[in-house]
Amino acid sequence: MFFEDFTIDFEFKTGSRSISKQEILDFANEWDPQSFHIDEVAALKSPYKGIIASGWQTLLVAFKLLLDTNIFNDSSIGSPGMKNVRWILPVRPNDCLQVFGKVVSSKKSKSKPDRGFVNIIYDVKRNKDELVCSYEATHILWCKGKSY
Repeated sequence: MFFEDFTIDFEFKTGSRSISKQEILDFANEWDPQSFHIDEVAALKSPYKGIIASGWQTLLVAFKLLLDTNIFNDSSIGSPGMKNVRWILPVRPNDCLQVFGKVVSSKKSKSKPDRGFVNIIYDVKRNKDELVCSYEATHILWCKGKSY
C-alpha cells in the first residue's frame, strides 16, 4: 500500500505472536536488565508478582508484527518519530500479542510531493483483548507512481 491508500479511519490488524519467558530473559539481560525482567525471585517480590517483558521489547515485537503484515513495506521510507507511548499492562511469559492500527491523519509533503506523512495509532493487545501498550507513529510513505 502507498500513501494514498492510508485514508483517515482506515483500520487494520496484524497476526499474533506469543512471547516466551526465555525471550523475555534474553532481551532483558541484553537491553533492560532490571530485576523484574531478569530475576524470578526479585520479580515475585515486585509489584508485578513475576517476570514481565520490557516495554521496549513489547514495542519491538509490535513493530515486527507490523512489518510482517507487509502493509507498507514497499512504500515506507522511515519515520520521524512516535509519541504518546503508553505501557498499560505488563506482558508476561506466553502472552500472545497482536497489533491494531487506525489511521488518524495524513498529509502530502509540501516540499517533496512524491511522499506523504501518515499518523497511525497502534494498540498492542495481549490474548486478543487486553490493551498492554499504545502509541502513535508517523510514517513517511511514497505516493503511488513513484519510481524507486
